[in-house]
Amino acid sequence: MSTPSLSLPGGTWTLGDLTVTRFGYGAMQLAGPWVMGPPTDREGALAVLREAVVDLGITHIDTSDAYGPRVTNELIREALHPYPESLHIVTKVGATRDEQGGWPTARRPEDLRRQVHDNLTSLRLDVLDLVNLRLGNAEGPQPGSLAEAFETLVELQQQGLIRHLGVSNATEEQVTEAQSIAPIVCVQNMYNLAHRHDDKLIDRLATEGVAYVPFFPLGGFTPLQSSELSAVAARLKATPMSVALAWLLRRSRNILLIPGTSSTAHLRENITGAGLSLSHEDLTELDDIGR
Repeated sequence: MSTPSLSLPGGTWTLGDLTVTRFGYGAMQLAGPWVMGPPTDREGALAVLREAVVDLGITHIDTSDAYGPRVTNELIREALHPYPESLHIVTKVGATRDEQGGWPTARRPEDLRRQVHDNLTSLRLDVLDLVNLRLGNAEGPQPGSLAEAFETLVELQQQGLIRHLGVSNATEEQVTEAQSIAPIVCVQNMYNLAHRHDDKLIDRLATEGVAYVPFFPLGGFTPLQSSELSAVAARLKATPMSVALAWLLRRSRNILLIPGTSSTAHLRENITGAGLSLSHEDLTELDDIGR
């Protein structure tokens, strides 16, 4: 791996026995529109992955075989296999895609076993570093026991197919239930400057040494918009999205970032932006947005 040409903000975090950069990369946007089908610019997508890992030193990629479906995993394999020892790929199971672009749940034991094997095949791996169990639905977390589904992943972990486990789109009660069954190393939920529902959970996980990985850190399909955010960005001569990423890294040491992009230029902008220095005044203004 070449020497990174940018210094990644945030340092590193340990997921179980895996050390990853706190600034990671989410591969979802490499698929076609609405995460369906192949990318318009396949060579551009491959270039983003190589830029992230080989040139910039990112060691944490988030993906799923449901993206595309199968598209992002195949791109990761083509761009980066054989993988550097330092690279850790995180995937998720628990949902599939239908022909209309929906995300139907698929959490029966046979569904989960198939998805784990599909991820192993498409990524060309013998063992998956970390698998998140996706709960809830497209509307968000939903109450209910995860025991049967999570125990299935624990069985696959005991078989040597998965190193570490996490949960995604989960309620705090489901996080606690998962921890009563087996250790988890991360929780991946929707969270950003304007959506702060998991504040207490983040603080609790930080004391337990468990990572919190916000998806849609910039708002997802509805980008963050706030006059306060824009005012801080203008004062810092930065973009609002850069400020939002920098705030997340400052919010808690256990937060790991996985912003997605299909552009190498935007990837570098995100990294530079996440390294912004925020003053006490900046943080106070930003904290008030989600409260």
